[in-house]
Amino acid sequence: MELQLALDLVNIPEAKAVVKEVEAYIDIVEIGTPVVINEGLHAVKAMKEAFPHLKVLADLKIMDAGGYEVMKASEAGADIITVLGVSDNSTIHGAVEEARKQNKKIMVDMINVRNMEERAKEIDALGVDYICVHSGYDHQAAGKNSFEELNAIKRVVKQAKTAIAGGIKLDTLPEVIKANPDLVIVGGGITGHQDLKFAASEMRKLVKQA
Repeated sequence: MELQLALDLVNIPEAKAVVKEVEAYIDIVEIGTPVVINEGLHAVKAMKEAFPHLKVLADLKIMDAGGYEVMKASEAGADIITVLGVSDNSTIHGAVEEARKQNKKIMVDMINVRNMEERAKEIDALGVDYICVHSGYDHQAAGKNSFEELNAIKRVVKQAKTAIAGGIKLDTLPEVIKANPDLVIVGGGITGHQDLKFAASEMRKLVKQA
């Protein structure tokens, strides 16, 4: 089980400062969609250059032109790129095809997907690397989480690794771990903690014991 740090509400210097504090405890650093919108793919490039030993995920949430957008993110140094599960199969296929050429990986974000099991099964057959259930900010505000969705996709996904994101904190992490995802994605549960190193190190202990 791996631990991914999601960075959403920071600029490039702030992102580097956060990662410097917790780099020993994380496997993947995510340049979140708000950072990409504010800073562009320069943020991905800057992070990869500063921390070449970490995998960098570009959370582009691709919805169209999968091959082209994966190519551009790859050029910036991204190791993993996200595509939306609600996008067309041709978009996901194009993203996977380009990722294979570039020796990169594709994560499909299942935010707002209906018929979760059915769609996860279809996406798994397209050869993606990760399928991620995700409670977004708006879902979290409504008190929703993705634990049930994780269990649902675990029942049908045979090839891809499974991941979960959205509102995970130290006190909810044990419940997440019980569902046995391959990747746990944490944002504010680390970046919003008064002691970043403590939160990240404790989470790493739990994740690696699983």
